[in-house]
Amino acid sequence: QVQLVESGGGLVQAGDSLRLSCAASGRAFSSGSIAWFRQSPGKEREFVAQIYPSADSTFVGNAMKGRVTISADNAKNTVYLQMNSLKPEDTAKYYCAGRPEMRWSSRTTDYPYWGQGTQVTVSS
Repeated sequence: QVQLVESGGGLVQAGDSLRLSCAASGRAFSSGSIAWFRQSPGKEREFVAQIYPSADSTFVGNAMKGRVTISADNAKNTVYLQMNSLKPEDTAKYYCAGRPEMRWSSRTTDYPYWGQGTQVTVSS
């Protein structure tokens, strides 16, 4: 059983930074991959970044390229998403997703495990 629990969201001002955390258990972390997605009201869920925690290999999508860093702490089974220079259009619910294999993918359908999400609101 894989469980993913996000935390770290909140209300910030434009230009601020925020770090999200995803506490993971199970195979998705130890030998698979973890990704971050986000979803705004009325929009489709959008890929942000992905990491292979055991290999420390990362991929950042176009949505926030240049403003985010994804990292993992294997001792804590936790993946982080450091977001900088936040903009009002970054306002969304951010989700952590896992898959049990190390394959790059930006498609939501490739991730069988999902957390409940954490809300990020950026005011102008």
